[in-house]
Amino acid sequence: MTAAPETRRPTDAASDDETRLDKATSRAVRSRSLSLLGNLLRPHGKGLTWSGALVVASTAGQVAGPWLVALAIDDALPALRDGNPGMLVAIGAGYLVAAVVAGLTIGAYRRSAARIAQAVMLELRRRVFRQTQRLSLEFHESYTSGRIISRQTSDLEALRELLDGGLTGVVSSLLVMAFTFVGLTLLDWRSGLVLAAAFVPAWFLTRWFQARSRVYYREQRTASARLIVKFVETMTGMRAVQAFRRESTTEAAYEALGDEYREANLRIFGVNGRYQPGLVLIGNMTVVAALAVGGWRVLGGSMEVGVLVAALLYVKRFFFPIQQLGMFYNAFQSAAAALEKVSGLLAEEPTVVEPKQPVPLPAARGGLGLDHVRFQYGDGPVVLPDLDLTIPAGQTLALVGTTGAGKSTIAKLVTRFYDPTEGAVRLDGVDVRDLASRDLRRAVVMVTQEAYLFSGTVRENIALGRPGATQDQVEAAARAVGAHEFVMAMPEGYDTDVNKRGGRVSAGQRQLLSFARAFLADPAVLVLDEATSSLDMPGERLVQHGLQTLLADRTAIIIAHRLSTVAIADRVLVLEHGRIVEDGTPAELIAGEGRYAALHAAWRDSLV
Repeated sequence: MTAAPETRRPTDAASDDETRLDKATSRAVRSRSLSLLGNLLRPHGKGLTWSGALVVASTAGQVAGPWLVALAIDDALPALRDGNPGMLVAIGAGYLVAAVVAGLTIGAYRRSAARIAQAVMLELRRRVFRQTQRLSLEFHESYTSGRIISRQTSDLEALRELLDGGLTGVVSSLLVMAFTFVGLTLLDWRSGLVLAAAFVPAWFLTRWFQARSRVYYREQRTASARLIVKFVETMTGMRAVQAFRRESTTEAAYEALGDEYREANLRIFGVNGRYQPGLVLIGNMTVVAALAVGGWRVLGGSMEVGVLVAALLYVKRFFFPIQQLGMFYNAFQSAAAALEKVSGLLAEEPTVVEPKQPVPLPAARGGLGLDHVRFQYGDGPVVLPDLDLTIPAGQTLALVGTTGAGKSTIAKLVTRFYDPTEGAVRLDGVDVRDLASRDLRRAVVMVTQEAYLFSGTVRENIALGRPGATQDQVEAAARAVGAHEFVMAMPEGYDTDVNKRGGRVSAGQRQLLSFARAFLADPAVLVLDEATSSLDMPGERLVQHGLQTLLADRTAIIIAHRLSTVAIADRVLVLEHGRIVEDGTPAELIAGEGRYAALHAAWRDSLV
């Protein structure tokens, strides 16, 4: 009776496919990481060559010691007994020279390696910072600030620890092992066989350690990143945490992540706790074996006492670098996991790319056109199904509609924070995808609801719109939006340090300073995305005149729920689900019976 053929469940095949995919992905990630490391080290080829020569000289000096000891015991001592001390003096002098050479060259090697390591770290920090600024808004809206901070802090710190001390140690350890084995084999090949036999279990133990520690260190880096992300998010959103009394909830979540990080570290310590003692045991057993075999041969007269002593020194010295390699591998795994994350960040490509042959636009007039624009965020729902819109130069257009109608999306497309899925956005008839970013940023400026102020003075924050602006120009921009009076009331006027995130000014004052910044930039197109939402009623009245002054003879798109801000517009579009449902002047739409008229009536009732 024949057995039925074994059948495999579909889930088994799927699991195999996932395993192959994981392995292929892992290989690709490792290849990407090694490529990045090679690219960073390539400019330092001469320095690496010099460092290599130094470490070879140092290792040769270290390994020469046992060989000289063997000569002293077997040859120099008998010569001394016969009244000839010259050989012992020569060997002693040689031992001293070897020790001095080893010490001087290893010191020089470590200094040279440290200079290379610091240069590599500086370049890597520059690349990470440059990359985070180069990537498009789409990336920053999905890749949290906490994760970016983790790349710049803990991940780069792990790489620094590896480059500062780990690489110098591992290169020296590998050469000591190789030179020790060769020196022992040349001195006595049978003792070399004993050492080679002991290397087999040490190799398998190291492979076991590598397989487990690689997984554990990835888990540790992931847990570390999650902990940092949670901390940054909590500190950033502290007002919301305290306003809703969520301190205990966030503390519990942070403690859970901290416990996950602790457990990841304990798993690493556990595997280290088995690896290090295992190496010590193998090393000690090898010394015992070498002593037993060598002692038996010495008694038989086939081995000199000095050779036995040198063999024991070589065997003992061989296993000490293996322990150093184990310690290095700890740092290496942590750094490898960090390098994978950093290389992943550097491998990201911006979704909004610079044109290869940009169309020059030295002086934009401000005419805008959206030609049958279709847009969706990633694989999400379609936000704008088919928008066809023309905005003549100098016109002030207000966008009104419910949340999710597509108003802010239009603003992001006009400023080219995103590119349309289909269709084109044009500035003065030129597709914005064909404009150099410097021309587009000079022509189109966006002021958002979040008025971000950088650490520095009031003057520096306003001058961000035009770095070379004079004091008179900065003050004129502040006066235009009604910010001059409160700035002059500050302790040092325009030289007052606003601190991080504008800590010395109110939310409305921060918004006025951001208006001044935009006014100073003097763009052809100004986009205001809920830019007056932080202003109270007196503050809004104060800025209305400044807005009208700024919007004269320039194209503007105003997105606002406050209809008092919309009232200054030449034209109003009412959007619903990404489509234009009403289009006209504010007066025309108020006189009608459409959605804008209903919104305006409700707004007037709210004022009463």
